[in-house]
Amino acid sequence: METVVSGIRPTGNLHLGNYLGALRNFVKMQNQQRCFFFIADYHSLTTHPTPKDLHGNVKNVLVEYLACGLDPEKATLYIQSDVPETAELYLILNMNAYVGELERCTSFKDKVRTQPNNINAGLLTYPTLMAADIILHKATKVPVGKDQEQHLEMTRTFAKRFNRMYNVEYFPEPVAYNFGEELLKVPGLDGSLKMSKSDNENSCIFLADTAESIRKKVMKAVTDAGPTQPNETKPQAVENLFSLLKLVSKPNVVQHFDALYNDCTIRYGDLKKQLAEDMAIFVAPITEKIHDLASNDEYLHRVAKLGAEKARESAAQTIKEIREIIGFKSF
Repeated sequence: METVVSGIRPTGNLHLGNYLGALRNFVKMQNQQRCFFFIADYHSLTTHPTPKDLHGNVKNVLVEYLACGLDPEKATLYIQSDVPETAELYLILNMNAYVGELERCTSFKDKVRTQPNNINAGLLTYPTLMAADIILHKATKVPVGKDQEQHLEMTRTFAKRFNRMYNVEYFPEPVAYNFGEELLKVPGLDGSLKMSKSDNENSCIFLADTAESIRKKVMKAVTDAGPTQPNETKPQAVENLFSLLKLVSKPNVVQHFDALYNDCTIRYGDLKKQLAEDMAIFVAPITEKIHDLASNDEYLHRVAKLGAEKARESAAQTIKEIREIIGFKSF
């Protein structure tokens, strides 16, 4: 049985891109694979959240994971900071990582450019913490988006380096898991290629959004003046709306608006109204579960406790074995 590991930073509510890109597939995977799904609260410290923000965001993600269908009895669903073995493996991997290779990481270079006043060591060593999360459970597959593929490649590098340094075949080299198809990117309402709350929250449809909130966001979505020639190539912002329509609407609805675009009679207002309605219907069952779970603190406590116990059992075994490999021994 394959071991799958995936995590998400608790930086707010999950959005449609998170669900369509991975979460709905996680629900299927938990019945077929050995799965570890975690909330990466250590990772979030690179942005210095306040205690109130951090705890609330962790709770939001836990609730929304469950609302999307993850079963804590089938998968191991845990909070990263509940497993201190993660930090120990992170330290060990940092001892074998080189500053030059970490500085060449695309995401780090982007941070240097966009937030030069907050370039902390955590950002530099982000790939080693991500690697620790993955190989701590000896994962063989990791569901990742395109923007994380370089980090996964670095994880393979660190795993191979550990094996080579200590002359063992201990850590497997995990590969990207794309559910048998191309890695899915859900576009934003602002014309961007990827729905991302870090870039623009208003471009996202959150799983906890009300129907009214969805309608307001979609009606403000970026478009253009409309086609002027039959079968004209759609600009990116308009293509985004059609891509979203394909994800949440029936095929005949997509075909209807595509035909209107191709003969230059489309009214974007009508397209947006249809998209908003279909999006609201699509997320409604998840939103209802989110509201039910958010007030059940006793259940959430049990879920987190169970996840920590299961994750630590796996993590403790790994740390015990790599300590022996490295040569740490008690006197």
